[in-house]
Order: sequence, then C-alpha cells, then structure tokens
Amino acid sequence: MPGSVLRHPATAPLAVFVAGAAGACYLYGTDPHEPGHLLPQCPFRLVTGLLCPACGGTRMVYDLMHGHFSAAWHDNRLLLLASPFALALLGRWAVEGLRGRRWRPELGRVAQTLVLVVAVAWTVVRNLH
Repeated sequence: MPGSVLRHPATAPLAVFVAGAAGACYLYGTDPHEPGHLLPQCPFRLVTGLLCPACGGTRMVYDLMHGHFSAAWHDNRLLLLASPFALALLGRWAVEGLRGRRWRPELGRVAQTLVLVVAVAWTVVRNLH
C-alpha cells in the first residue's frame, strides 16, 4: 500500500536526513560569506536588522565542512555548541523510526523554558556588540 510507507515511523527522520544532505551538498560549493548565492536571508534580520539566535548558522556549517573551526566559532558560538545535541536527537529519532517505533523527546517545561531563555539571552548578547 502506498500510504503505509508514508506512515512508517522512519519516513520523517529519513526525509530530514535526505533534505539536510541535499542542502549540505549545495552549501559545500556555495560560499555564504560571498554575495551572489541563492541562500535565503534570515527573515528576523531582514525585518529588524538584528541577529537572531541562529544567524550565522549557514556560514558556520559551511566553515565546518571546509575545516575552518575558528571561523565557525566566530559565526555562531551557541549554535556550534548546541549542534551535537541536536544531531544526537535527530539520530535517536531516526534509529527509533528504523526500529518501527515513533519517538518524541520528552522535554519538560523547565527544559523548554531554559531553551527559550538561553535563545533570548544569546540574541540580546550578540546584538550588543
């Protein structure tokens, strides 16, 4: 049945991996530090002129893929530090999906509030310079 493939628990995480891989392939050959590329601008920065918590993430990934770790640190320190945790969550989601189980991380209110407070604080701190 065609619908059963779309309902399999591994479909969504694997689709995220495929989309991420396709984006990474394009980004590898496209320097976001230079003008003239087809990468989208940050809507928050476009409207407000301020850096959002994720601004610099595209440049950071580009720099990581090219082995420029200090440049990646300069692009977005917090996002660089949070990336291993996000990748671990994505990996767990995919593994559970391949095992045929649906998985959602259990983040309590305290963890959700902490993520929000850190994101807002990072936005304020990086816009003070």
